[in-house]
Amino acid sequence: MVLYRILFGINALVALVFVWFFLEGLSDGTVSSFNGLLWFATLAVIAAILGGGVALHRTGHRGWACALLFAPAALAVGFVGFMLLVLASGMHH
Repeated sequence: MVLYRILFGINALVALVFVWFFLEGLSDGTVSSFNGLLWFATLAVIAAILGGGVALHRTGHRGWACALLFAPAALAVGFVGFMLLVLASGMHH
């Protein structure tokens, strides 16, 4: 139960970041008809992962829910760790 909540929380934060960038892109015009389908697909996949995790958890398939949520959460944690390492090393100039 705790693992599921951690994984879901990480994925929810990732979803919020993507939605924020999408809304910012709408406001400044960088999200357009040219790349709108890519944005829609990306947001749909994120919603499917979160929704699938919730649906699996509610039906008692906690292991499958954690398996579904693990890969995107691991990628997000790895990316944040890499960015922190780059910033700490001073090689960002």
